[in-house]
Amino acid sequence: MTTLIKPAATVILMREADESGFEIFMVKRSSRSSFGSLYVFPGGKLDPEDAERDLYSYCEGMDDKEASARLGIQNDGLSYWIACIRECFEEVGVLLTNPDDPLIQDNDKLSSLRKKLNDKEISFKDICVSESLRLRTKNIVPCAHWITPAVEPKRFDTRFFLAKVNARQLACHDGFELTESFWIKPKDALVKLKDGNMNMILPTISNIEQLAEFSNSDAAFNYYESLGNNAIQPILPKFIKQDGKWVGFLPGEKGYDDV
Repeated sequence: MTTLIKPAATVILMREADESGFEIFMVKRSSRSSFGSLYVFPGGKLDPEDAERDLYSYCEGMDDKEASARLGIQNDGLSYWIACIRECFEEVGVLLTNPDDPLIQDNDKLSSLRKKLNDKEISFKDICVSESLRLRTKNIVPCAHWITPAVEPKRFDTRFFLAKVNARQLACHDGFELTESFWIKPKDALVKLKDGNMNMILPTISNIEQLAEFSNSDAAFNYYESLGNNAIQPILPKFIKQDGKWVGFLPGEKGYDDV
C-alpha cells in the first residue's frame, strides 16, 4: 500500500536581534501531535481552502502564475504562501499581512479572531474578507524543499519559506499543538542541539545550518530571493537497515542511488 504524501508548508520567521545577528522563531510540538516533542518551525499541511481562487485576490504583490513558476509547478503555487500565513497565524499568532491593515493594530481583535479560527468557528478566508487583508506574499520566499522518506508512516512534501517580521508583533504558541515557543539565533540553536537540549529532525537542522551562514536576515532573504524560479530541488532522504540499524542517505551521497 502506497503512503499518501501530503503537501505542506513551513515558515521560518526572522527578526533582527542586535549587532551580532538575527533570530528565528522556533516552537516545540506537543507529544500528541505529528513530530511530537520536536523543535520545529510553524507550519502544517495545506488545507483545501488555501487553493481557493477568490482567496488569491487577497495576496499582495504576487499572483498564482508567479508563485507557481517560483516553485516549478503548474498551478496553485500561491496556496503554499497562503498556508504559511494561515498556519503562522493559527499556531503562533503572527499575521503576515500589510502593516497598514487596521487589524494589525488591534491586538484584542487579533486574538479573538485567532481563537475563533482555531475553534473552527470561522475560516481564514472569513478573516481576509471581513478585514480586507492584504497578505504579504511578496515578503515570503522559498528556501528549501524536503520530502518525508518512504520508511515513515506519515509522509509530507514540505516547502520551507523565509519571512522577515517586525518585532512589534508578539509571537506566542497556541498551547495545544505547540507547548513552547521562543526566538533564538541560528548558531545558538545549533549549540543547544549539540548539547542535547533541543531535539530536531534533519530538515530543521539543515535549514538552521544554512541560516547560520548569514550575518543578518536581509542577507538570508535576499540570497534565496535571488535564486529565481524552480531553483530549489527536493531532498528525499533514503534509509536502509544495516546490521539492525537504520542508515540514511541524502541525494548526491555515495550509495543513495543504490537504495
